[in-house]
Amino acid sequence: MTAEVSRNRRKALLRGMMFSAPFLLVIVPFALLFGVVATGAGLNIAQVMGFSLAVFAGAAQFSALQLMQEQAPTLVVLATSLAVNLRMGMYSAALTPSLGALPLGTRALVAFFLVDQSYAASVVEFEKRPHLTPAERLAFFAGTVLPIAPAWYVATWVGAVVGTQIPPDYPLDFALPITFIAMIAPMLRSIPHLAAALVSVVGTLALSWMPYSTGVLVAALAAMLTGAMVELLIGKRA
Repeated sequence: MTAEVSRNRRKALLRGMMFSAPFLLVIVPFALLFGVVATGAGLNIAQVMGFSLAVFAGAAQFSALQLMQEQAPTLVVLATSLAVNLRMGMYSAALTPSLGALPLGTRALVAFFLVDQSYAASVVEFEKRPHLTPAERLAFFAGTVLPIAPAWYVATWVGAVVGTQIPPDYPLDFALPITFIAMIAPMLRSIPHLAAALVSVVGTLALSWMPYSTGVLVAALAAMLTGAMVELLIGKRA
């Protein structure tokens, strides 16, 4: 490896870290909240940490935990968690042109650490710098994960350990909606995206009566179909 290649990788790694560092403002309280809620639901610290280490998907973890508290059937818990994380499949497809040439084991690691923040940062970087080599792209992606993953695990542990001592006046639950608003809002730039977002919101509210939050699954499916159909119609007219 030449000095220049190594230097370019380090630069890409640092850019990724700098890009994702601001997300810590919401990642840390989000993880704290999960630790607090999980211990409040009766899980011990080992179970809480095992949950986070194995899943590493905040929204899916919260969804599964809520359904488990409601004593929902296992199939419903798994289906809901899968539906919440279906967006990761779309993220993976979007990143395949940039990272698809990596070895299988490396791609598996990328898939495990793929979250909303690492995806958003990587998409912007890869579009802005199409000349990056596969190694530099991997370095940038790793850089986006380095601040997030340790902070998630540590904050989850802190929340689990001292959760009962955090005053209830501290609204830690603000992190979840703010995170998704920050991620989704910049993407609502086309008619298909807007149509899908509208259907998902209206559908979720209209189907809130369904048990175990299964209305979210139906609304998500309807939103994806709506977005795809609108995009097809626009393509035919063009």
